[in-house]
Amino acid sequence: MSFENLNIIAPLQQALAREGYTTPTPIQMQAIPHLLQGKDLMGIAQTGTGKTAAFVLPILQRLSEEPRAPLPGTPRVLVLAPTRELAAQIGQSFATYGQFLRFRHTVIFGGVKQGPQVRDLSRGVEILVATPGRLIDLMNQGYIRLNGVEFFVLDEIDRMLDMGFINDMRKIVSALPPRHQSLFFSATMSRQTGEFAQRLLKGAVLVEATPQASTLECIEQRVFFVDQDNKYPLLQGLFKQKDLDRVLVFTRTKHRADKIAQMLSRNKINADAIHGNKSQSQRTSAMRNFKSGRLQVLVATDIAARGIDVDAISHVINYDLPGEPESYVHRIGRTGRAGAEGTAYSFCAADERNTLRSIERLTQVKIEVMDHPYHSERAKNAVGAAAEPAPKRSRTAHRGSRQENMHKSGPRKSYPVRRR
Repeated sequence: MSFENLNIIAPLQQALAREGYTTPTPIQMQAIPHLLQGKDLMGIAQTGTGKTAAFVLPILQRLSEEPRAPLPGTPRVLVLAPTRELAAQIGQSFATYGQFLRFRHTVIFGGVKQGPQVRDLSRGVEILVATPGRLIDLMNQGYIRLNGVEFFVLDEIDRMLDMGFINDMRKIVSALPPRHQSLFFSATMSRQTGEFAQRLLKGAVLVEATPQASTLECIEQRVFFVDQDNKYPLLQGLFKQKDLDRVLVFTRTKHRADKIAQMLSRNKINADAIHGNKSQSQRTSAMRNFKSGRLQVLVATDIAARGIDVDAISHVINYDLPGEPESYVHRIGRTGRAGAEGTAYSFCAADERNTLRSIERLTQVKIEVMDHPYHSERAKNAVGAAAEPAPKRSRTAHRGSRQENMHKSGPRKSYPVRRR
């Protein structure tokens, strides 16, 4: 199968060839023919499966078949993404695949001044990629009208619902014209995602690149049972291994992400953090440095990490297990992309034990246990209340509590990681 077999036009094939893409991925093979026919579509595809090109290519082709001068503030294509990083990368995909076509596009998101975005809109764009908050702001100010939208894309709809964007999405959908093509994509199909999509899609086809919530087979998954106070010494010890070339570390809090990045940097490991409290320029700089290889480690929270699309990530390390088992699938999918091999390490303390059990039930994978100098039988065997996170305390009560002791020194010797 080639892109020519999918009836992709020559300018798009030329761009694909320049980028080194010759064979469509399963999600592209399934989705593109339906989208070229104008059908609504619900796509289930994890990150790294070529999902973005699956909707960018047919949209660009359809626009080129019916060229029209863009009207100020009235896009023909609207793509919604949950985070700034994902929106920016989708915008870059339109530029990359459409490099031999003539069209205008722009990306809008919060965290930066709206002036340049408003100027782009006033000149007229066919394609608008946006995060929900900034889109609604500019709609309310009269800079954007959605009555001319022909193609509406919701990317990572499951994460948008998790992040509480449901009311924003409903408001945006209510501003769309009655006749338009809808393209929804999600990594998993939860009950909430299915119900939301069912209300908005008309006679949609369902395409699925991988089984729901299954982890990619090329990712090697391992778990390390460890007490909370020993997580950082364990992390530092792992970096004695030579194969941790480009590493994405996940934490549950912004404070911890900053702390880990700082401590790694002090130990001469090039690291930076990315999370919602960082300015857009800081986030952009961190992503650029991680992509270029100037950073070996990027430490991220779940929300900020949505849309991280970086090739050759050798390892994903879950320093903290995610609050929702589905997030585990999203996290580890950042490695092992496009058929490459990858490794996912998860640190599990006693109060995360039930979370690990939920992840294994969801993915239907028994994650292999690793032996290491900080192994905790208490964490491995925790049950009942001991296996659940402690209830959140108020900010006032927390001020006087003992701060997490991640800087605690531990053995600095290099050690091999062995299976237990």
